Amino acid sequence: MDTGNWSQVTEFIILGFPHLQGVQIYLFLLLLLIYLMTVLGNLLIFLVVCLDSRLHTPMYHFVSTLSFSELGYTAATIPKMLANLLSEKKTISFSGCLLQIYFFHSLGATECYLLTAMAYDRYLAICRPLHYPTLMTPILCAEIAIGCWLGGLAGPVVEISLISRLPFCGPNRIQHVFCDFPPVLSLACTDTSINVLVDFVINSCKILATFLLILCSYVQIICTVLRIPSAAGKRKAISTCASHLTVVLIFYGSILFMYVRLKKSYSLDYDQALAVVYSVLTPFLNPFVYSLRNKEIKEAVRRQLKRIGILA
Repeated sequence: MDTGNWSQVTEFIILGFPHLQGVQIYLFLLLLLIYLMTVLGNLLIFLVVCLDSRLHTPMYHFVSTLSFSELGYTAATIPKMLANLLSEKKTISFSGCLLQIYFFHSLGATECYLLTAMAYDRYLAICRPLHYPTLMTPILCAEIAIGCWLGGLAGPVVEISLISRLPFCGPNRIQHVFCDFPPVLSLACTDTSINVLVDFVINSCKILATFLLILCSYVQIICTVLRIPSAAGKRKAISTCASHLTVVLIFYGSILFMYVRLKKSYSLDYDQALAVVYSVLTPFLNPFVYSLRNKEIKEAVRRQLKRIGILA
């Protein structure tokens, strides 16, 4: 397309929830409540694991790192969503849009890698229990966590670089609840086949590879659990994986359908529903999954509350 007579777009309008105009204030209050509970829940888990020496184990090291990443993951999108619900001018600058995409995807990739590391940790604990203390050392845990963060932060660089070079000279209304690759690419006034292909390849490799590694770990875990003679032993082994597996199914169940697809057209309602699941509901549910189903974390919370005098 000839863009010579068009002016470059400098800001976008995020449509958000166009079908819910009459209940914006109620949606704002609900989303604010969810966000506050998400922040408080993840912050509580992070602090409790850091402060309680009984939780200084590889599994809880990864849990606390995941909770910390969730704080940034939600901060990348939800505050702007809240502001747009109350504002008539639902705009975001071009650079701000790219930054939102970068942090959302980099922290999302970090979560993928951390969930994979947690699956590997459970594999070693259940399938190789005698070697677990020597294999999963504190130094290795720290190295894995750093690797997850570095890999996540480097992940979207190529995609961001490509999209920043596209001309945006026509429509600037993003049909989504926040800036993301698919809806922004649909606004470019040039062919974006290369961008769509690169986006598909990178997301497929990143998401499918980590999901398959998690799946392989759990196949080995299930085979080992089935060989445990006692029912009590089986229940104990399964209980250590239940929380992690629940988070994996919720998180990957939504992002697989959202990002591992090769097409240019996107359904507004379909994408918004998925976006709410993986950007809002999953981080909201994680603290409850890891605390309500975990006796050690609940006891650690009680100990810390007693220590500061809140509980007798």
